[in-house]
Amino acid sequence: MQGLVIKSTGNSYLVRLDNQDTVECYVKGNFRIKDIRTTNPVAVGDYVSIEKQTDGTHWITGIADRRNYIIRRSTNLSKQAHIIAANIDLAALIATLAHPTTSLTFIDRFLATAEAYSVPACIIFNKTDLLTASESEELQSVKSIYEQIGYPVLTICATRLQGDELSFFNGKTVLLSGNSGVGKSTLLNKLLGSEIARTGKVSAAHDKGMHTTTFSEMYAYKGGWLIDTPGIKGFGMLDMQREEMSHYFPEIFAASSRCRFNNCTHTGEPDCAVTEAVVQGRIAASRYNSYLSMLGDVDETKYR
Repeated sequence: MQGLVIKSTGNSYLVRLDNQDTVECYVKGNFRIKDIRTTNPVAVGDYVSIEKQTDGTHWITGIADRRNYIIRRSTNLSKQAHIIAANIDLAALIATLAHPTTSLTFIDRFLATAEAYSVPACIIFNKTDLLTASESEELQSVKSIYEQIGYPVLTICATRLQGDELSFFNGKTVLLSGNSGVGKSTLLNKLLGSEIARTGKVSAAHDKGMHTTTFSEMYAYKGGWLIDTPGIKGFGMLDMQREEMSHYFPEIFAASSRCRFNNCTHTGEPDCAVTEAVVQGRIAASRYNSYLSMLGDVDETKYR
């Protein structure tokens, strides 16, 4: 039997079969560790082969080749990775300028990870109704940074979302990701037209969200799928080489072709076109600082 993994609970997986039935499946222990460096060899979005055992249980016996995936360093096992989801058409990062604040460093790490694993990405700034006049101006400046690079950027209020604002989701497998408290579950419920995902309040004391989604899960949506994921605090870099890091920042990679040295790391070499572009304002200082931060991760194998 063949099927699509639509939910992961850590110990088992919910798989939608070709005949539209869903079955709970398990993975054998030796399958978990064989040639796989991740904490979860099977991920939501995977197409899998299943065998039914004599006792009536179903076991995953194979995974089809992935078109792409989003991966992050495991927080518990820093030398291993965790696959958030596979076979994604679009990674939509839900962010908020305030209540809580999504840092530009987090946005840049998410986008760089998407670039590294060949996943198209966009940014959706939520909770625009809560912004002050000065915060709204700041949001337009931030929006401009990413639009100039080429990333689609939308500003929304999930609780007042109009039906056609996110019509580009239709027919696609869309990963919804972001920090806790940015309104991911509220947006999902609004799109699906029902209270499927649990929502939580933002802590008044710390202006941070509380985790409400525990495991990744896919929901059918207008000819495609929406993937809900747990709130993420940070992205640790994994299997990224120092000399490749600039490739995941499109504007830095484009400018690097004008550097004097082919192996320029843009950290103080003479005649560096990237640092010159930063000084001249053609590359945002926040993006360059995120690039340097990620280089530090590669050098020191830190988790963030």
